[in-house]
Amino acid sequence: MAAAPKTASFEAALRELEGIVQSMESGDAPLEESLAHYERGMALLKQCQDALTRAEQKIRVLEGDALREFEAAGDAED
Repeated sequence: MAAAPKTASFEAALRELEGIVQSMESGDAPLEESLAHYERGMALLKQCQDALTRAEQKIRVLEGDALREFEAAGDAED
């Protein structure tokens, strides 16, 4: 079986995955189409998880291996 093509960006992969979930939740697709959607959805899920893992690793490098709570610009006390 050939590997499913990667989507251009995290955001595009997430949008496609959301569309697949909505389509599958409707329950109107035939079995073969549902299986194809499931397979594509799992590939997209892995792509998104990998992208988030890479982003976390970059943040850890930038922050000296310490993840901290995010503070919005207006939240920081002066």
